[in-house]
Order: sequence, then C-alpha cells, then structure tokens
Amino acid sequence: MAFPVIGAPDAGDTAWMLTSSALVLLMTPGLAFFYGGMVRSKNVLNMIMMSISAMGLVSILWALYGFSMTFGNDKGNLFGDPGQYFGLKQIFGGADQSNVLADVETAVPLAGTIPLPVFVAFQLMFAIITVALISGAVADRLKFGSWLLFAGIWATVVYFPVAHWVFAFDGITAEQGGWIANNLKAIDFAGGTAVHINAGVAGLVLAVVLGKRKGWPKTPFRPHNLPFVMLGAGLLWFGWYGFNAGSAVGATATAGATFLTTTIATATAMLAWLLVEKFRDGHPTSLGAASGIVAGLVAITPACSSVNAVGAIAIGAVAGALCALAVGLKFRFGFDDSLDVVGVHLVGGLVGTLMVGLVATEEAPAAVKGLFYGGGIEQLKLQAVGAFAVLAYSLVATTVIAYIIKFTIGLRADEEGESVGLDESEHAETAYDFAAVGGTARSAGSVPSSLVKEA
Repeated sequence: MAFPVIGAPDAGDTAWMLTSSALVLLMTPGLAFFYGGMVRSKNVLNMIMMSISAMGLVSILWALYGFSMTFGNDKGNLFGDPGQYFGLKQIFGGADQSNVLADVETAVPLAGTIPLPVFVAFQLMFAIITVALISGAVADRLKFGSWLLFAGIWATVVYFPVAHWVFAFDGITAEQGGWIANNLKAIDFAGGTAVHINAGVAGLVLAVVLGKRKGWPKTPFRPHNLPFVMLGAGLLWFGWYGFNAGSAVGATATAGATFLTTTIATATAMLAWLLVEKFRDGHPTSLGAASGIVAGLVAITPACSSVNAVGAIAIGAVAGALCALAVGLKFRFGFDDSLDVVGVHLVGGLVGTLMVGLVATEEAPAAVKGLFYGGGIEQLKLQAVGAFAVLAYSLVATTVIAYIIKFTIGLRADEEGESVGLDESEHAETAYDFAAVGGTARSAGSVPSSLVKEA
C-alpha cells in the first residue's frame, strides 16, 4: 500500500484532534509554570525558558526529519525511514495530485480518519513535552546553550526512535511500524514508556552527570511561588485530556472512556499523595496536591484505554502513594533530581505501564484481561519487556549524549553563575523587579542627576 492514503477525512474526528493538539501544546506552558514555581526566584525564568525553548527547537526538528523517523517505514527495528517524509513532503497534498485544490475535501492525505497534517501536529506536541519534562531534574545548574544542544540530540537519538517503537502502528503512516506496538503488542495508549519512563530516565542520568547543586541536600531549596505550581498542575490536568483522550485519534467511545479514567485516576492519586503526607509529615500541602495530580496523570497515561473505573482508582492510589514515597529516593541514593522527575515520571510511568498487566479488563476499549481479571501473567510480561527496553535504551543513550556534551562545550554553569542565579547569568533578566514596587531611585541603583548635590 502506498502512503499516505488519500481520501476524505471525518469532520468530527478532525475537529476533536485539532482541539486535542492545542490541549497538548498547552501542557508545555503548564509544565513551565509547574517547574518555574518550584525553583527559587533567581532561576524561574531559566526554568520556564527550558520548556518554552523546547517548543521552538523540537518543532523544527520534527518538521525536518522527526516525524519521518517516528512514523516512517521501520528500519531494522530501530527507527522510521528519515527520508520518507523528510521536510514533511507528501503531508500537505499527497502524491501525484496536480488538481488537489480542486477537490480538497475528498483528496486529502489521511492518517486513519483525519488529515495527515493534523496527525503530524498532534504527535509533535508529544515530542515537545517529553523533551521539556527532562529539564525539571537539572534545575539551577545547567547552561542554557548546553540544554538546547542536549535537547536537540536527545530528541533525535532517543525520543524519535522510541516513539517509533511505541506509537507507529502498521498501516497508518507506514507499511511497517515499531516493534513494541506491532510485534510485542505491549499496551501504552498515550506514552507511559515513550514519554514518561523515557524522560524520567534521561532526567536521572543528566542529574547524575551534572552533579549536585551547591549546598544540596543540607541547604533548603524551597519553591518560590506555590500559586505558579498549582496553576501549572491545573493546566497540565486540563491539557492532559488532549494527551490521553486525543490518543484515540478520533471523537469515539474510546476517547470518552479514556477521558473518564484519566479523571478518576488523577483525583485518586492527588488524595493518596495527601494522605501519605498527612501520616508522614503531619500536614497535607498544596505542593503535594499538585505533585499528586501529575503522578496520577502520568500513571494513567499508558493504561487509560485498558481499565475500568475500579482499575483507574487502583492505579491512581498506587501511583499517588508510591510517587510520594519515591521522591525521597534522591536523598537515600544521593542524586540531585531537583524537581522530582524521577520520583514522579519514572516511577509513575512504571506503575501505570506495569499495572496494565494487573488491572486491565475486557470491558475497557483495549479489551485485554490482566492478572486480576483472569488473564494470567502474559500481559504483565509484555508490559515489563516494553517498559524496561525503553528504560535501558534511554539510560545508555542519554549517558553517552550527556558525557559528550560535558567534555566538549560543558554542561554546568560556572560557580558564580549558579550563585547569582541562571536568570541573570544566562539570560541577563530578572523575574521580579522589586525596586519598582515601593522602591526608590537610590535602592534601584540609579539616582537622577538633578538630585545629586555638589560637594
């Protein structure tokens, strides 16, 4: 079969997928606020910039070769053909259509029932936020130029191939897709492996290679703006409906089911995290609520199409509790994961991916039975192979990339830059102009010449 297939798109599916694409893009600014509020005030702009810059960089790489590497014909079970859709050729008008504009409604390149450009845009948003997620592990100390170089190489060498394994199904944009989706048949509906385990491992590696922040763990690194954190968590929850329900690639019953299980699991995880905080620390916190929301969203992502309401509650409860406990692992093992990317995304991604093998049920859209529903351990085995294959590849590849950059242009900001803050040292800006509020000309560092008295 020639790709892309030419035909007439479904209007309802197309409208939903355009909406979902916008929702997923909104998640990256949401992540920027979530991370930005968690760092000290002298690093908030740098933190936000790492997410926003991913939107620019990854978009260009995706247009040139990223989509083709992800959704082109499989090459050796490694990645898609980089030349098949290079520069997004064949995406807008298909092949050999000299009069495509004369009959644009019935001669459109398709991915399933939607126009192929819409599918390209939707999947781009996944690539953007996966790269941006990594930045939370390296807050306060990574040079911005090194971040951009790392992000571009990592997207090319790690994300595009892994997304091909997980998301490229046979017969959609290519004759032969990725091995996890088509040969292993592990269930990862919206990216527990390709997005969260992948980014979580990368964050761990980068944090270890960079080293600890000066003063960590004895010096407290308190969030400077908890309302930012809560705003970011709310935007992430809102945008995640595009992430999960949008992965149905249509306005279908599957989209409705995943929308519901996403809500249930997220609500449960938030309460579970707060419960752990109450028993462990004596107080449930707003930071805990925000973190629990993200943990639940992460964990239900791979499983949202394969569980019912009870399964969603189970996944949310386990993820909320385990992630709340897992954020303490960095103190036990001595790796400075600044904003808990490992504890939330790696652990949450593993929980959701593996629990498919336990609580999946035939009544859900994926129609697979997990261990607790009489399906035996076969699906759990498949889930484990998929999860740990991605983990191992990301671990090795990210380590190589990180050390190459470290020993060439360098990864870490200098000691003075870290001390004054990356907002000033990397961007020559400050997030908050305190002198402008209740300050004076003298406190702002400048005195009008008319007020200077002669000696």
